[in-house]
Amino acid sequence: MEQFVRGQFGRGLLLVMRGCQQLPLPKPYKAERYGLLIPLKRSTLFSRREISHSVLHSILKPESVLFCRNPAFQHTIPSRGYAMVVARILRGALKIRYLILGGALGGGMTLQKTYEHWKESLPDMKWLNEYLPDSEQWDSFRGVLVGMKDKVKDSINIDPRLKTYGEVKYRNFRDWFDERLDAAIEAAEKSELDSTFSHKQPPDVKMNAIAFSKPVSEQIEDRRQKGAETMQQRMDRLQDELIKVQIKYQRELEHLERENKELRKQLLLYRANKATSKKVKKSLIDMYSDVLDELSEYDSSYNTQDHLPRVVVVGDQSSGKTSVLEMIAQARIFPRGAGEMMTRAPVKVTLSEGPYHIAQFRDSAREFDLTKESDLAELRKEVEIRMKNSIRDGKTVSNDVISMSVKGPGLQRMVLVDLPGIISTVTSDMASDTREAIKQMTQHHMSNPNAIILCIQDGSVDAERSNVTDLVSQMDPQGKRTIFVLTKVDMAEENLTNPDRIKKILSGKLFPMKALGYFAVVTGRGKKDDSIQSIREYEEKFFHNSRLFKDGVIMSGQVMTRNLSLAVSECFWKMVRETVEQQADAFKATRFNLETEWKNNFPRLRELDRDELFEKARGEILDEIINLSQVSPKDWEELLMKKMWDKVSMHVFENIYLPAAQTGNTSTFNTTVDIKLKQWAEQQLPQKSVESGWEGLQTEFQHFMERAKNRPDHDGIFDNLKTAVVDEAMRRHSWEDKASEMLRVIQLNTLEDRSVNEKQHWDSAVKFLENSVKEKLQATEMILREMFGPGAKERWLYWKYQTEDQIKRSHVKNELEKFLLADYKHPPSLSYDEIMTVRKLMERNNIDVDSEYIRETWHPIYRRHFLKQSLARAYDCRKGYYLYHQGLESEVDCADVVLFWRIQQVLKVTANALRQQVMNREARRLDKEIKDVLEDYSQDAEKKLKLLTGRRVTLAEELKRVRQIQEKLEEFIQALNHEK
Repeated sequence: MEQFVRGQFGRGLLLVMRGCQQLPLPKPYKAERYGLLIPLKRSTLFSRREISHSVLHSILKPESVLFCRNPAFQHTIPSRGYAMVVARILRGALKIRYLILGGALGGGMTLQKTYEHWKESLPDMKWLNEYLPDSEQWDSFRGVLVGMKDKVKDSINIDPRLKTYGEVKYRNFRDWFDERLDAAIEAAEKSELDSTFSHKQPPDVKMNAIAFSKPVSEQIEDRRQKGAETMQQRMDRLQDELIKVQIKYQRELEHLERENKELRKQLLLYRANKATSKKVKKSLIDMYSDVLDELSEYDSSYNTQDHLPRVVVVGDQSSGKTSVLEMIAQARIFPRGAGEMMTRAPVKVTLSEGPYHIAQFRDSAREFDLTKESDLAELRKEVEIRMKNSIRDGKTVSNDVISMSVKGPGLQRMVLVDLPGIISTVTSDMASDTREAIKQMTQHHMSNPNAIILCIQDGSVDAERSNVTDLVSQMDPQGKRTIFVLTKVDMAEENLTNPDRIKKILSGKLFPMKALGYFAVVTGRGKKDDSIQSIREYEEKFFHNSRLFKDGVIMSGQVMTRNLSLAVSECFWKMVRETVEQQADAFKATRFNLETEWKNNFPRLRELDRDELFEKARGEILDEIINLSQVSPKDWEELLMKKMWDKVSMHVFENIYLPAAQTGNTSTFNTTVDIKLKQWAEQQLPQKSVESGWEGLQTEFQHFMERAKNRPDHDGIFDNLKTAVVDEAMRRHSWEDKASEMLRVIQLNTLEDRSVNEKQHWDSAVKFLENSVKEKLQATEMILREMFGPGAKERWLYWKYQTEDQIKRSHVKNELEKFLLADYKHPPSLSYDEIMTVRKLMERNNIDVDSEYIRETWHPIYRRHFLKQSLARAYDCRKGYYLYHQGLESEVDCADVVLFWRIQQVLKVTANALRQQVMNREARRLDKEIKDVLEDYSQDAEKKLKLLTGRRVTLAEELKRVRQIQEKLEEFIQALNHEK
């Protein structure tokens, strides 16, 4: 049957062809049960009374419909055919209107959303402004188009007669159709059919067709039974179709993104390689990352806290935090371990878009190519080394932030901070405070009210074992900035027997926490060597076949790392736009307070931070080294001679002069002196000379430093730094090795000369002897005073008293001086009899002393006696040069003068050699040592912090840092507003 009527006419429907023989209805199929008989023609009838397609399909079954053909029936009604054509045209026009309107609205919204997302991911295209028309030209062109539209609209009009004729025809057709429908219903109610039907055509039927249906109630019941049987199959089929559509959409989107990435890459490379004077500006996310780096090092007493947004990744240990971050960054950039703690310090990762997939540390210029496995391995090793280096004082974790940036085509722009995983138990190889340190670190980063918390929960373990969810719920009880991520869903599907548990987790009904969104991801199969691409393919395959998705446990927008990345990026930038201006205002107020304090306390000084102060001190120190070249040779030699004599005078008196003087005659004295001087020159004198030269150089340099302190423009803030640099340089400085050997040869040759040829030299030697003896005599007197206490005059006039030991030693001294008075040339040591005599005399006075006590008292007494004798001989030798020159040494005892002349000559020659070494080589070497020390200190922040102190320094540091942060924030806000 080619024509049928769509309509609902009671409980049953009977269709007959016009011209068929009227058949009587059987009793079970009377009109009151079916209720309708409609004649049919070749043209289709339309009515406002409709019946569903499934009901009509069940009605028109072969067993319930009888087809009758009448070849002779060919006539039609022309007027009705024309009306049906008009009706079809009008229906098509109406449908087209709604289709066009609905498609335009839906397509426009979809197109606008896609355009906004595409626009946000595009790189900076400002350079095209030079080649594209400006806004005024575009407005002029748009005005021309609008004017053309108005002209076309006004010039085209529809004939009102045609419009009126169409409306009249439509109303006539509606009236005619309603009349025919009412006539068909009335005729059907009066018709009767036979009691039995068969598929064979009765002889009295003249090539006509009759169709009638089963009761509607029975048809509905059959459909319900079949629908109940196939409902689960239909749901499965719809879920499969939904997944296939989503995967197809995902692949299509990835294909478009790959093409977009390639175009962006070419564009970025073109802009980078273009020979232009314009400087390529930083991307928006790089500018924001610079602000965060500045804030991470900022410590102010004004308590201006860092409340800028960043994505804080928290979770239990081995929950998959690092894996999620790597999937977002699209590279395996972090070290991995099997169940052990790998993240030991916060790692700030700045994701941005670039032509190449690379990673770079903030304090390094090296770029790691993330497409090469060798560079990835080196990057992971470098991250591990930096984490270990940041750990100090036996700790397990560190608060020092490791900052790196990852660039690549299509990466979502955001800043993430990966924190150490929260642990439940402290193992034996960890510090005892590790658990609490990790908890405090995590709370510190989450305490930022604008930080987005990416809460990672391991789906393969029991939810009751989670530590992170309670911590997150404490920091963000309303869940306004928390995104929950369930990892290892593939393992959870295998282990959990109740899928509703995962449904509760992802709907926020299982954990005592709230979140902005809930996501389920798969970040690997537990293999360290899997690439990001293979993991993405595995994740896509798993969710395509997962029964969790098919059962409706998980919504399509809650799965896949890609959807998570898009959601986190969108939430991040929304938070940035809402809070960055508030942070800028806070730093503006802090800057005003710091500048006011500086003007009040240091009105005439420039604001110099530690680095600038260090550079200023560097210049002053190096200027003082240059002043060493201005010291005259005479001053150098006098300084070096004094230093050498201070070094060797004790040895000369104790080991050369005194032993030689005890011989008793001149010839033996000279022989002993020659032997002692040669041994001294070969063993000790060269090294002592080098030490004297080193000390003389240090003394002269410090003299210049001290003199600089007395200048009117001296700044005392550099004193500690200058002293530390000079001391360290002197500690590192060493005299040339060959200098000692050269001095040894010079000194031995000088000591071979035993004759004084000029009166001037003789007088100089006598004076040198007198001064030396007087110095030693003065030092000996001080020793005796400390040993015996104040004399009788001081005791009577100044009321000073002796100690018990000093009184005892005074009694011993009185007895020992008697020996010297008895024997003017007494030997340096006491005999046994003399010692026993003194002890017996002391016992008579009830003073108990031992032999060693007597010897200790004797040595300074004898030294004073000897020095007085030597000084007396020196006075006698002032006029003995002529006797000595004529060879009459026996007439005058001046051998000690000749000894000191030889020593004086050695000192002069050595001082001259040292002076040449200092001026020609050692001053330059010291300059190099000081420069090396300054360079080392310039790289050591702790040294500068220790040596450059005071409120002036800290205030300048804070003021400079706040200005930098404020300027970067304002630059970022300007770029952000421009992007909007």
